[in-house]
Amino acid sequence: MKWLTALFLLLVAAAPAAAQIDDRAKVHVRLVAESDAVEPGGTITIAFEQIIRPGWHTYWLNPGDVGQPTTLTWNLPYGWRAGELQWPAPMRLPVGPFMDYGYEGKVWILTQLSAPRDARPGDTVTLTAKAAWLVCKEVCIPEDATLSVPVQIGPESVGHAAEFAAARARMPVPSPWLMRYRLASSLDLYVAAKSLVYAHPQSAQFFPLESGLVKGPSPQIMGFSDGGLVLRMTPGKAIAKKGGVLAGVLVLGSSDGSTQALAVDALPGAVPNAGFDTGESSIGFLLALLFAVVGGLILNLMPCVLPVLAMKAFALSSHAGRDRSEAVRESVAYGIGAILSFVALGALLIALRASGQAIGWGFQLQEPMIVAGFALLMFGVGLNLSGVFEIASFGGGDSLTRSGGEAGSFFTGVLAVAVAAPCTAPFMAAALGFALTQPAIISLAVFLALGVGFAAPFVLIGISPALMRALPKPGAWMLIFKQALAFAMYGTAAWLVWVLAQQAGANAVAAALAAMVAAGFGAWIWGISRNFSPRGRGVGALVTLIAIMVALSCLAFLKTSPAQANSGAMNVTGFASESYSAERLASLRAAGRPVFINATAAWCITCLVNDEAALSSARVHAAFREKNVAYLVADWTKRDPAITKLLAEHGRSGVPLYLYYAPGAVEPKVLPQILTEGEVLAAVER
Repeated sequence: MKWLTALFLLLVAAAPAAAQIDDRAKVHVRLVAESDAVEPGGTITIAFEQIIRPGWHTYWLNPGDVGQPTTLTWNLPYGWRAGELQWPAPMRLPVGPFMDYGYEGKVWILTQLSAPRDARPGDTVTLTAKAAWLVCKEVCIPEDATLSVPVQIGPESVGHAAEFAAARARMPVPSPWLMRYRLASSLDLYVAAKSLVYAHPQSAQFFPLESGLVKGPSPQIMGFSDGGLVLRMTPGKAIAKKGGVLAGVLVLGSSDGSTQALAVDALPGAVPNAGFDTGESSIGFLLALLFAVVGGLILNLMPCVLPVLAMKAFALSSHAGRDRSEAVRESVAYGIGAILSFVALGALLIALRASGQAIGWGFQLQEPMIVAGFALLMFGVGLNLSGVFEIASFGGGDSLTRSGGEAGSFFTGVLAVAVAAPCTAPFMAAALGFALTQPAIISLAVFLALGVGFAAPFVLIGISPALMRALPKPGAWMLIFKQALAFAMYGTAAWLVWVLAQQAGANAVAAALAAMVAAGFGAWIWGISRNFSPRGRGVGALVTLIAIMVALSCLAFLKTSPAQANSGAMNVTGFASESYSAERLASLRAAGRPVFINATAAWCITCLVNDEAALSSARVHAAFREKNVAYLVADWTKRDPAITKLLAEHGRSGVPLYLYYAPGAVEPKVLPQILTEGEVLAAVER
């Protein structure tokens, strides 16, 4: 009863306060009919529209800690019946120590009304309802209104189709995935959907249908297991007494800003262990900076970084017992290169995420072209260390005592960060999770701290006489050490080629290996031509340039070859699919085949729900086989101008988009964004 007491106190306070604010209605309301007419015995959907003044909010069917849900009491003509209210997904609205569940801005709450079978065609009936709601800001004010909407009895006519489609898109849909929950020190809700692990929603929020099941103001933390998504919450006092089904709404947010609401009917059961990204709810700015520095320090020990760091150690060893100023300058140059690279990488990551890309740390190695380029670079560094050709910047130089110079040290810092990007050290995950939820300037500060931690060990060695004296003296051992380091670089190149094989298949591996052969030949020609006459060196430089161009041409093949990375992940429906192209669509239509286009993306939660709930059913599969429907997938996971054009042609700025071209049809049937099995079957059979 605590919430009743709190509500009473708020309402008492509201009476004098409301008079001091103004006497205008805080919520403007009306009834909107989807159609101007309804057939005898048919149904019509009515929307109760609320347009809420900025800063104020109304309430969902479970108002949360404090509040009162909107009610709609119908006064209908004889024989008419009203269904249950259909509530759109709510939002969390913190108010002081409480957490409310409700709405801001414009809201449509839907109701389906049924006309009697003996309704007389041509008659006009008035549908009336008494609406009551509580609207709150610092104070809460009860408001009410009696509303009506006229409806004719007769053939249905087109009304507010687009607005009702948008309203239905906000309604929870039945979950296509199994859900379970576990109650212990925390309340964990598990969604058994491997596709969500790949899609990696940007947010997840659970709204229980009953009060007291979840502690509202406490954070809800999203994590992932091998089999799906886990949402960790703080249990309320009522959950221990309840048991049985946990009912509510789970709202998942995609990286493009869209949301998908799923109806939750979860039974108690086993929940797998999951890794949780606590983000900004667990650490503050100063702790994130500390974690970033410590994570950067530990990152130096990660296997992917060790080859490059060993090169830097080799370069520092060449300074032992020599002029300390050179070591200081080169160590500082290395530190500047590493720190600026982390900041630049962070800025690029922030910019791409702001543009809607579903990416995280190590995102650059998700692109086959970049992976192949890194593999070629590591191979070239290995050839340099093996003595096939000499570049002083890598620490070899013309002699064991020659320095690589500030430019070489700066480049070594850049290279170290480049190969460190796929790795994540302890403490880094929390720091990066915090950074990617903050404004850009705070995020960049965390990346700067990460760079400082990463660069610190070698900068300190370079500027500290005591640490420099601890390094071994230069000698013949350095030549052997340098050549041994080459094999670490070859190993790194081999690992990157393996990564490329997973991303883009055998043809991409062949292209990368061909690029390495061409680059190796060019490096060999460059190395032996240094001992030739000036004319011979010129010819050697020309041959080397041609070999490099051939190597780059091999890598360019990756840009034009078919992408294979997401083909299996995107088609979860079980259909035999083809990639969308305007040419393929035209060819299929010219042959008289019906075509279904699924414009989707791996990060689109609504797309995944539709694939599971509507396109994976046996009845839809049978209908597609019977009608010989061609199934084209327009995968927009990575921005594609052809798919962007397809979306724009049909008035969409994002996915999902479902199009059905019947044989001989001039224009496609555009299906709703919230897809059902019945709508797909109706389109195909019609």
